[in-house]
Amino acid sequence: MSISNRFEILWSPVHPDRFLTFGTDLTLYRVQKISEGNVSKSQGQTIADDMFANLMSVNTENQYNMKCVAWYPKPEPENLLAVGLNHGRVVLTSFGQDGDPQGLIGKVFVPKHGRTCNSLVWNPINSNLLAAGFGEKSRTDYSILIWDINSTPTADLSSTPERGRPMGFSENPSSVTKPFVELGLSETTTSLAWSYHDPNTLITGMNNKYLRVFDLRDPSRPTKVAVTKAVYGLTADQHSADRLASFSEGQVTIWDLRNFEKPIVTVNESRPVNRLSWCPTRLGLLGVLCRDSPVVNLYDVQHTTFSGEDVEPPIIERTVQPFLGNHVVSSFAWHPTHENRMLSVSVGGSIKDITVFERIALAWSPNASVTWSCGKKLLQGFHGTDVKTVDDDISIKIKQRAKAGYGLNVESLSENGEMTGDRKLATLWSWLNEVKLLRENGKIRNTGKKIIKLPGVKSMINGDLNSSGQSLKSEVRTVSWEGLDWPLESLVYKSEDRTRVLHLCGWNFDNDLEGFLTELEENGECERAAAIALFNLKLRKTIDILNRSANSTNDRKDGDLNLNVVAMALSGYTDDKNTLWREMCSTLCLQLTNPYLRAMFAFLTSENDRYELVLSESGMKVEDRVSFACLFLSDEQLCEYIDALTKEMIRDGNLEGMLLTGLTQDGVDLMAKYVDMSGDVQTASLVMIQALPGDVSKDERVQYWMDCYRSLLDRWRLWHERAKFDIYHSQCDSTSKPSQQVFISCNFCGKSIASNMLTGSSRVRVMPMSFGAGISNKSKISSCPGCRKPLPRCALCLINMGTPSAPPVNTKTREEMQEPASYKRSQFNNWFTWCQTCRHGGHSVHMTQWFKKHRECPVTNCTCKCMTLDGVSTVTSTKKTDS
Repeated sequence: MSISNRFEILWSPVHPDRFLTFGTDLTLYRVQKISEGNVSKSQGQTIADDMFANLMSVNTENQYNMKCVAWYPKPEPENLLAVGLNHGRVVLTSFGQDGDPQGLIGKVFVPKHGRTCNSLVWNPINSNLLAAGFGEKSRTDYSILIWDINSTPTADLSSTPERGRPMGFSENPSSVTKPFVELGLSETTTSLAWSYHDPNTLITGMNNKYLRVFDLRDPSRPTKVAVTKAVYGLTADQHSADRLASFSEGQVTIWDLRNFEKPIVTVNESRPVNRLSWCPTRLGLLGVLCRDSPVVNLYDVQHTTFSGEDVEPPIIERTVQPFLGNHVVSSFAWHPTHENRMLSVSVGGSIKDITVFERIALAWSPNASVTWSCGKKLLQGFHGTDVKTVDDDISIKIKQRAKAGYGLNVESLSENGEMTGDRKLATLWSWLNEVKLLRENGKIRNTGKKIIKLPGVKSMINGDLNSSGQSLKSEVRTVSWEGLDWPLESLVYKSEDRTRVLHLCGWNFDNDLEGFLTELEENGECERAAAIALFNLKLRKTIDILNRSANSTNDRKDGDLNLNVVAMALSGYTDDKNTLWREMCSTLCLQLTNPYLRAMFAFLTSENDRYELVLSESGMKVEDRVSFACLFLSDEQLCEYIDALTKEMIRDGNLEGMLLTGLTQDGVDLMAKYVDMSGDVQTASLVMIQALPGDVSKDERVQYWMDCYRSLLDRWRLWHERAKFDIYHSQCDSTSKPSQQVFISCNFCGKSIASNMLTGSSRVRVMPMSFGAGISNKSKISSCPGCRKPLPRCALCLINMGTPSAPPVNTKTREEMQEPASYKRSQFNNWFTWCQTCRHGGHSVHMTQWFKKHRECPVTNCTCKCMTLDGVSTVTSTKKTDS
């Protein structure tokens, strides 16, 4: 491809601050920072915000005659270039500097027939070899000539008297006419590429239809051939010994030399391709420049393990636009050492130095450390324990709670919530404990078709727990107010289901309302206590609670209104609907900030038993709103309110709504919303375990939460906490017990010895065996139950494994052995124990006794130091010995 009408650009392979451009001539630049002060802007151009390219030298020896250029990869001689000319000669040139001890500058390599030199590449390992590819077929000449630049010109000329002189050749003592290797007789070559990992491997694009791989040790025929039109722009990946790329008119192909029959990736471009180049500092990053394009396309070829399957590796595509506007990019070049640094030149000769930034990959560690990578750099942002604000992160809380045994207190579930310090979690676990006690005491019985282990208010109200499946049937009672100077009655609804709901909500007064209200006052919940007293039609009690609370704290205020004022307002209550008192209370209610005080005035000023203002008071606890609804709403109104409130709780992911849903499918939906908002898979897993076994366990979300929680514990290496969780899970759901994963297998048949023993196989040989007086006979199993092959013997007692072990040698006297209480056969003593290196072993009790005093294997002639291979055992044994 001719370069006479466009610019090409190359970075120096040796000097990190030098590059050249070539088109009609060769121009050398040096990159300097503008801040250095020695920049002469009259001799160069600005290539970045803080970088300037100083013009160093211009070479015009081969002006308008250059076809391709290759920069010598060694520092000496400095800035040595190989220039391929239109008539086929290859000239070694530089920029006029001194210092050429090898005499390379000025050498000319001449083909037999003058043809266009399409490609020049230096061998990256054996840098004295220069490969040139020529176009236009010649029946008597080769299209690929590999020259040794250290060859002597005179010797070459004298040794080839039969070689004809090319047209235009003149006697030049620096001309070399005998190549080191010749390839491709009577063919054409469009591109060449040396392997960066094998100095003898040359990849070629020939005859517009072949990619061939040659080994210089046997150049007579190619070692690999691919039939393709993508023979242009061959470039080898420095980071992969087997990957290369090429292109045809509008298609980029990526090849793997291990499977060279077809490309592993094919990328179609909208325009003809001009240039390809692998990034030398980044694995799998390929730059592609199309004709008349203002951008450079970048393809990030992801690493995949090569296999026989036709699976293309994934590619991430992006673009880089070096110049502002739509300036066409003529060429680009990657910096050989600076990461992702690229030079580009426009068709007008403008140069731009840019850095292609990597996508930043961010990762949280299980210990709340933030780490991210950018290119080859792995950076750690901060550690969670060093930042106070990270203490609120849910992962930190989950880890701390797991260490404290959160959720595993079976005796009192409410204590699980108290240890968290979170009000909503405390309410959740308190409800779980309450419903568990009600179920144990028989106050909640499930006789319906659905088996609901821990039901909620909605299940009770809708009749899901009844065998008939019928919903509420309540009776209406008239209850008199207490503390009024005139008789006043209100309608209150009663039923067995409503009573259970009140118990579930904590309004289980059982004629002890006084004690419940006193407890609330002691806990500082005087407003709530006053509201509950009022909802139970005890106005005098409500006023007394507010007065006591106001007197105990003189400065206690609610906004601008103290509790004495509220108590005074309540004392003027009248049932007349058109009094000034009601108007003033309606105004006062809007100024109150405490939700329970607002609810009290809303209750007293309600008309026609419409309590929407009380029921919609979101500041009140859910259990108090539900209890109020159970007292004053009809059956139809109560069911509608519970349904609406349940949907609201699920939508908001409010755990207080678990009181309504119970551990049902609605409860799973609510918990899913909570997990989405908080990420607390720990609470979700531990709460849903309480519902097992049941239909809830079949929900995929529940299993997913449990798996995530297990994975977290494993990543934190909280092995004991993970084991306790699994044990608790299996206790709640016997079907969740995992199958046996580790077993001892026979060396011959491979079957599990333990499982076969439990089957009671008739082929097991059982022999009586005793170990002295007072010891009952034990069964001896000396062979595999499956194939009847003998089991290995213990290295110390020489008894077959699988039998009860003999007493430890020299550890008991005969008198002690005769006492049954002094000698107990521990089940662990009979376990199989062996070294993972030498495979020798025996009964656990014997191995323990042996390795207390020895480090080497007990088997004769075995040199394995078994004890030293296990650091944990060494420490344990040392402590026992010292003791």
